[in-house]
Amino acid sequence: MQTNIIEKYRSTAEGQEAEAILRSCVHCGFCTATCPTYQELHDERDGPRGRIYLIKQLLEGGEVTEKTRTHLDRCLSCRSCETTCPSGVKYGRLVDIGRGLMEEAVPRGKKDKLIRWGIRQVLPYSTRFAGLLRAGQLLKPFTPYAIQDKIPKRQKSSPWPANSHPRVMLVLAGCAQPAAAPNTNAAAARVLDTLGISLVEAPKAGCCGAVSYHMSAHDEGLDFMRQNIDAWWPAIESGAEALVMTASGCGAMVKDYGHLLKDDPVYAQRAARVSELCKDLSEVIVAEDLSLLKIHNRNERVAFHCPCTLQHALQLDGVVEKILENVGIHLTATKDKHLCCGSAGTYSILQPEMSKTLLKNKLAALTGDSPERIVTANIGCQLHLGSKAEVPVQHWIELLDPCKSEYDNHCLI
Repeated sequence: MQTNIIEKYRSTAEGQEAEAILRSCVHCGFCTATCPTYQELHDERDGPRGRIYLIKQLLEGGEVTEKTRTHLDRCLSCRSCETTCPSGVKYGRLVDIGRGLMEEAVPRGKKDKLIRWGIRQVLPYSTRFAGLLRAGQLLKPFTPYAIQDKIPKRQKSSPWPANSHPRVMLVLAGCAQPAAAPNTNAAAARVLDTLGISLVEAPKAGCCGAVSYHMSAHDEGLDFMRQNIDAWWPAIESGAEALVMTASGCGAMVKDYGHLLKDDPVYAQRAARVSELCKDLSEVIVAEDLSLLKIHNRNERVAFHCPCTLQHALQLDGVVEKILENVGIHLTATKDKHLCCGSAGTYSILQPEMSKTLLKNKLAALTGDSPERIVTANIGCQLHLGSKAEVPVQHWIELLDPCKSEYDNHCLI
């Protein structure tokens, strides 16, 4: 694709990166076939190719309006288009740049700004989120039915193993997961303990930065990244083998630390090392001796939802399925695996109608073969699917938990 980027953007690192991505696009349109929003709206501007042209228009000094921004806002950043693209266009990176520049070109109204600011003041902070979630759980019987579905049941926290192994890995607690699904990291720790690995949380590590960065608060997102690098670095210097991500959305973000901080004179080298050490939980488990695990309820019918961040961003499609099948878990057939469930970070809050449509479609695709349980690999997907699913929804690692029979019924209300 030919470009004519105006000097205002051509002289910046982001503008140069965006131009390189634009030039790699041959506008073939293969991406539209796998774009969830294009499939629903049938509008070229609500597909990857159309959004690429809108961003190109912005970078070339063309007219952009609130309507232009609306089409970019509707993008899920699921990156299904990247998996489909024969030219290797880095669309996810392009849309992050485009949205950031759009915020400057077409400022949002006060209400819209306030909502986004409010999300950024709560969701990335585990203590704030936990307090708000607990209040919602206590008041759930008195809230409107439409809101009740979005409030997950309170879970008991379960104990971590006390054993110490020569092999040590770090795990990110995250922001929403400790309060909404505290059993996930505990189950991962127990499974890895069985495999001879100690899993450790760095207490000062927090949000991966995705919430802020993908909402175009780029500097704020980068600060979260720097804080995490500082929190992890002592353990990395002490020989931690890997940084394990139990939420694939966080994994996709941490994998990008090296790129996003490449021009930071203080953090560039450490950020690159962090990205190098970052592994999704499935990458760790699949490389170990699974015969050491004792699996409960092997005959249960289970549907696996592969998050967009796992299959498109991290390119780990099929890895979790391989693990579950190798330990004898019966996986049911699903459809349209490549399409997003509609969670997509803050998308379910900011684009509720499209999110509801995609959720309905995804649950139909997951439950056609009558599963007794749905498992996934990302906390956002887990909560979103669980808000409407008629069967339990949890993280896949809980199926491998050696204490599964003891902690299976871990919901309080």
